[in-house]
Parts: sequence; structure tokens; C-alpha cells
Amino acid sequence: RRRQRPSGESGEPRLKSDVAELDPGLYTVAWLVPLEIEARAALLMLDNLHQGRFPLGRGGDYVFHAGDMCGHNVIIATLPAGEVYGTGSAAALSSQVKMFFPNLWFGLLVGVAAGLPNHSRDIRLGDVLVGLSMGESAGLIPYDLGKETGKGGFQLSRFGHGLAHTETVVRSAIGSIKLKAPNEAEVFLPYYESIKHKGHANGTFIDPGQEQDSFYQLYDDGIEQLVEREKRPDSERTRVWYGSIGSGEKLVKDAQKRNELRDKHNQIGRAHV
Repeated sequence: RRRQRPSGESGEPRLKSDVAELDPGLYTVAWLVPLEIEARAALLMLDNLHQGRFPLGRGGDYVFHAGDMCGHNVIIATLPAGEVYGTGSAAALSSQVKMFFPNLWFGLLVGVAAGLPNHSRDIRLGDVLVGLSMGESAGLIPYDLGKETGKGGFQLSRFGHGLAHTETVVRSAIGSIKLKAPNEAEVFLPYYESIKHKGHANGTFIDPGQEQDSFYQLYDDGIEQLVEREKRPDSERTRVWYGSIGSGEKLVKDAQKRNELRDKHNQIGRAHV
């Protein structure tokens, strides 16, 4: 909203914004969300949305949203409308966030990922995947950096350790959440209930139903078969899984290669970022 002030000697009106200016130095947590639908969900999770805008100068290519959650001042950063998302654009976004906000404590990349269930992990649609270093596997693995090894094999560069491990302060928070196992749903479901009927560009955030969650098992002979899984009780609808999450710009449609990377690097999911 703008208001006109008396014109100057040139006769041209001078405009001055009455929108409050936000101080970048007061924000300590960065929440990175590449997609619009992810940003919408992030904004709904804030306790309070801070009205105003950050100072924008030459070279500032992004507009940030601000608010607070659980006593922390948080900025939400997403890609400009129409920009193709990928590791390059995500890296450019995170670099500018770090330069613009001098007192950041840590950042979180939060978004939609594909779960990678196996015989011991019954990952379902709607579960929460947390990237966490486990053993020799990093929390986030660049699965499209590597080389073909023949017979459909694939070896990741530097054994998958191309990206940073999870920050210590975040791992401490994760440890606190893990203590609530196996009742993590009691922590997450209230947040889901608060936004499930909220709208976004393509509908709402309501659960499409467990009947829409189909899992096909790939066997050694190359045949895929639909696996019948028992429906979870509503009180246990959401579970939390910890491990490595693969990240890359290309989709891996080869099920054999996908499962090989999953098993070798203990991947619980994959994000197309």
C-alpha cells in the first residue's frame, strides 16, 4: 500500500511506502521450500506471520516470507515463480539466504519426497522422512553424481558423501523426537489436522486415503508385483523414518538401480530437487 506525498519542484508526485521494514538480523532459522505447494504448507505452520518486507537492493533476487514458530524467528524461502527447480537453483537460493541473513542458526530443506520401502521399512504415503546420517551414510546423498559400473550398476561419487551431514543442533532435536517412538503420530497429527482443509492451487492438504497408496515389489527376476498391506489405524496413520535421503535433478525410473542405491546407502526416500 502506498500513499502520495506533496509533489516536488518537478511537479511529479513522490511516493513513500508505509509497509514496515523487517530486520534480517533478527531471524535465526531458514526454511527452504523449492515448490509453491511446499511454501503454502510452511506458511500455514507458522504461529505468526510477520507483516512487512525485508530491504531489497540490487542483486537481491528473492522475496522472503517471515514469521515465528515456537519462539524462533523463521524465514521461508522459495524459488521465483516459473523457475525450474533443481540442485543448481536450490544452491543459488540457499547461498543468497546465507548472505542476506547474518545470524542464521541453521537451515532446513523441507518438501515432498518419494518413500523407498523395503522388507523392514513399511513406509507409507503421508509418513515423515527425516534425513539423518546413519553409520557411513550421509543424511543427504546426491544420487545423480557418479558413474555407471556395468550391468545396470551405479557408483556414487565419494560414496555418496557429496553433501553436508545434518547439523548437530538438528540431530539433537531429532534425538528428542525419537524418544517419543513409537508414538510419533501423536506429535505430528495435530499439525496435520490444523491444515488438512486449507486450500492450495490444486485443492487441499487432506489425506487422499490409504487405498491410494500402492506399493509394487521388484523381485530378482525383474517382475514387479503389487503388495497387499494391512491398513493402519487412524491413530497410527503417520510414522517417522530416519536415514539417508537421495537428492538429484533427474528421476530414476529404473527400479533395479533405485533399489540398489536404496540398499547400499540405506536410503529411506528420494527427493527430486
